[in-house]
Amino acid sequence: MSTRSTLAFLKTETGSGLLLPVAAGLAIAWANSPWAGAYDAITHAAVPVQVGPFAESMSVAGWVRSALMPIFFFVLGLQLKHEVLRGEFSNPRRLALPILGGLGGALTPALVYLAFNLGPAGRLEGWPVTMGSDIALALAALALAGPRTPPPLRVFLLTLAMAADLLAVGSIAVLYSADLRFPMLAGAAVTTAVLAAMARWRTAPYAFWALGGLLLWGFTLKSGVDVSLAGVAAALCFPLEPKRPGGQGVLTETMEALHPYVAFLVLPLFAFTAAGFRLDGALVGPVSLGIAAALFLGKQAGVFGATALALAFKWARRPTGTRWLELYGASTLCGVGFTISLYIAGLAFPDSDTLLQAQARAGVVLGSLASAALGLGVLMTSAARRLRGD
Repeated sequence: MSTRSTLAFLKTETGSGLLLPVAAGLAIAWANSPWAGAYDAITHAAVPVQVGPFAESMSVAGWVRSALMPIFFFVLGLQLKHEVLRGEFSNPRRLALPILGGLGGALTPALVYLAFNLGPAGRLEGWPVTMGSDIALALAALALAGPRTPPPLRVFLLTLAMAADLLAVGSIAVLYSADLRFPMLAGAAVTTAVLAAMARWRTAPYAFWALGGLLLWGFTLKSGVDVSLAGVAAALCFPLEPKRPGGQGVLTETMEALHPYVAFLVLPLFAFTAAGFRLDGALVGPVSLGIAAALFLGKQAGVFGATALALAFKWARRPTGTRWLELYGASTLCGVGFTISLYIAGLAFPDSDTLLQAQARAGVVLGSLASAALGLGVLMTSAARRLRGD
C-alpha cells in the first residue's frame, strides 16, 4: 500500500469511526424507548436462507454477525498481511513496539476483568471481550485531537490496534470453536488450499476469488468454527503482486475496493444490531464493571506500561516526533474496544441470557466512551502545548 493509499485508508477509518457511535447511540436510544419492541422485533426477526443444499436460519443480527462481519475480518486480514510483508510489521524494530504494546494491552485488561469476576456471581469466560481495539473509533478520536498530531503517532496507533485485533482473532480461533463437524472442516481446508494455490495465478478473475471465499465461508459456518476465521484465511491467500506489470497489487486493489463498504455499511450496521441494550439492570454487575474497568484502566496501563518498558530497555524506538504524553494518549485510545469487543461478547455469552448480553454491551460502551474521552483530552492537551511551543 502506497503512502497515498495509506492516507486514504486512514481518512476512511476516521470517517467511519465518527459514524459508529451514532449507530450505537441510535440502537441504545431505541432499545430504551417506548418502541423498544420494534427494535427487538427487527434485530431478532428470523431470516431463513436456502441455496441448493445450503440451508440456514438466523436472526437479522445473527446474519449481520455471521455473513457481513466476515467481510470486515477479510479486510482486516488483508491489512495485516500487507503490514507483515510490506508495511510497518516488515521492520522488526518498528514491529517490536506495537507488538509489545499489544501484548500488554491484552494481558492487563484480562487480569482486571478477572479481578472483578472472581466471586460466585462472576463470569470468568468474558475476559477475551477486553482484548481488541476498534481501529476506526480510535483513529477518529485521534483526528479530533487536531492536525498537529504527529503522523507517525497515527501509524503507531493503527499498527498497535492491528496487533491487538490479531490477538483477538487468535483467541476466537482457540476459545470459540465447539461441536466441530470434521467433514465441513475438511471442505474448508481443501477450499483454503485451492485459494492458496490460486495466489500463483495472478490474473485469476475476481469472480473466482469471490466464489472460493463464499464456499470457504459456507464450509466454515457449518463446521463449528467461527466464521471470522474464514475471512482471515481467505485474506492470507491473496497475492501481493499486480495482475499486470506496473499495476496495483491484487491485495491492495481488493482492500481499497472493499474498505469503504466495510467502514460505512458493515460496521455501522453491526454496531446498530449489536449495541442495543436496556439500561435497567444492565449497568451494574461484575461483567459490565469488569469489562468497563478492563478497557478503561487495564488497556492504558498495559499498553503504556509495555511501551515504556520496551523504550527503556531500547528494544524499540519511539515513533518520530512523538512525546510521552502523546504515547499515553494513544495508549488510552486503545481502550476503545467497541466493534471487536461487541463481536466477542456475542460469542462469550449465550444469546439466550439477555441480562449477561446487556451487561457485556454496557461494559463495552462505557469503557470505550471513557477511554475515548480521556485519550482525546490528553491528546488535545498535548496539541495545545505544541501550539504554544512548550
